Amino acid sequence: MVRIGIIGAAGLSGRELLYWLRNHPEAKVELLTSSKYQRQKVCDVFPELTGYSQVFEPNDVDVSACDLVFLAIPNQASLELVPKLLEQGVRVIDLSGAYRLRDTNVFSQFYQLTHTAPELLDETAFGLPEFFKEKISTARLVANPGCYATGALLGLLPLGKLLGSLDRAPIIDAKSGVSGAGGRVEGDMTNYVSVNENFKAYKVFAHQHQPEIQQYLTDLSPYKAEESGDVIFTPHLLPVNRGILSTIYLHFPEAIPVADIRSRFLEFADEQKFVHFMDEGSLPDLKVTLNSNRVMIGTESDDSGQNWVVVSSLDNLVKGASGQAIQNMNLMFGLDEGMGLL
Repeated sequence: MVRIGIIGAAGLSGRELLYWLRNHPEAKVELLTSSKYQRQKVCDVFPELTGYSQVFEPNDVDVSACDLVFLAIPNQASLELVPKLLEQGVRVIDLSGAYRLRDTNVFSQFYQLTHTAPELLDETAFGLPEFFKEKISTARLVANPGCYATGALLGLLPLGKLLGSLDRAPIIDAKSGVSGAGGRVEGDMTNYVSVNENFKAYKVFAHQHQPEIQQYLTDLSPYKAEESGDVIFTPHLLPVNRGILSTIYLHFPEAIPVADIRSRFLEFADEQKFVHFMDEGSLPDLKVTLNSNRVMIGTESDDSGQNWVVVSSLDNLVKGASGQAIQNMNLMFGLDEGMGLL
């Protein structure tokens, strides 16, 4: 049985962890923290989460009774807390962006923070199970990927060596529900009046998931940014609760046969627990992945065979956050990768 702590358990990602972990046969939630709801019972704050009799503790709680701690807290708090947790001998899955980027200068540019634990970056496993199972299984610290980055990378990387022949940067046009762009924070962008019956682009050329996509596209494929340019990523805010749909535009200098593209995605999907490649002529929408840990992918091309569109769909709170974190937990403790997930 894996003894679990969740720091920041009352936020959207923390609550999603509680929802999935309550039916996990090999996980026992030992402690939960919340700065907003400390000393209140979980079932009083979230009546739908029956079965949790614990109270929310303050964030500086002793974690020595845990094997693993999930961090569902802001970037600055994760920067400060991760080294302290590792010193106590617990393993950590961090759902913030604090440990995803290796280049601390790039991190400072996109997160407006100074990285205070760069010595941990080399050992951190990037928690994209489809590509890093081995490193995740032995890691002390896993950086859970960003939701947009997950959708983009799983829509690109199955193409393998074909990415090296692209003569233009991939264009990633991504749309997210409100929980992927601010959650409960009632700011100017995500309050009801701003979002309802509206649609907008945000953080153009400034979103923190762009360098994350670029870093792992470069690491895991022959794509050369110095020849074709950095990926162009634009996030948009949809007036819905959850879900991300990414439309990825690719241009090849020569025609690529449909059979070549499809065979690469099919082979990749056949080897993965939660990746599904759709039938020819079908593209995913938001609803096909809601409340699941799946990623659904479809492709189309024009008559030239040079212009391709890849569409990926995922639930930003599940495969884009808490579900993927549980998938990583399963790998870290030698459990079936899909245990407790759909």
